[in-house]
Amino acid sequence: MKMLAIDKELKENSYPGRGIIIGKSPDGRHAVTAYFIMGRSVNSRNRIFAEDGEGIRTQAFDPAKLTDPSLVIYAPVRVLGNKTIVTNGDQTDTIYEGMDRQMTFEQSLRCREFEPDAPNYTPRISGIMHIENGNYNYAMSILKSNNGCPGSCNRYTFAYENPAAGEGHFIHTYRCDGDPLPSFEGEPKLIGTSDDMDEFTEMLWNSLNEENKVSLFVRYIDIATGKYNTKIVNKNQ
Repeated sequence: MKMLAIDKELKENSYPGRGIIIGKSPDGRHAVTAYFIMGRSVNSRNRIFAEDGEGIRTQAFDPAKLTDPSLVIYAPVRVLGNKTIVTNGDQTDTIYEGMDRQMTFEQSLRCREFEPDAPNYTPRISGIMHIENGNYNYAMSILKSNNGCPGSCNRYTFAYENPAAGEGHFIHTYRCDGDPLPSFEGEPKLIGTSDDMDEFTEMLWNSLNEENKVSLFVRYIDIATGKYNTKIVNKNQ
């Protein structure tokens, strides 16, 4: 698979929706993840990321403007021991609870499907990072309607064992802007990462469409120690 430049991917797509990046830094020292949200409606744009324990939550920037919290307020990131869960919805909790009961990542998602937001039927995208004894692997999932038909749910899981240094994978909800919004297609895109967390964060944020971007989360986890650093960027300050 050809490696793509993530800044180019983002700059050429005005509305990828919500996106997850997971990979490994070029020096091999850090597990890298990023999650961003975008919005076209007032309800979607009226959000910020806020730290919540070892994870984060979305919050309404102006509570008076929040009209429907059901698909916009959730915990995108939670940590379960040596596992970091990153998703675009409340399936974060589903994965957390399932894996806490010794279910696999894929098994935990069997009870979920795409979002009930007709006519878009937004895919649920999820990622799991597992770091143990200096070893690192990750997996990504997408649950999507069958070409816009809500009667069928297509489930795809992609697992990456011992990922290569400097490589990451990028999955997002929408192929591009549209009405209805067309779902992401294919396997996660192969992209390059960076050793410099600040530089990577700035590059991602500046590459997202200025009108539609809302918030960005980036975390680098030391594979040897499990210690991490987090950066959050919110358009609403």
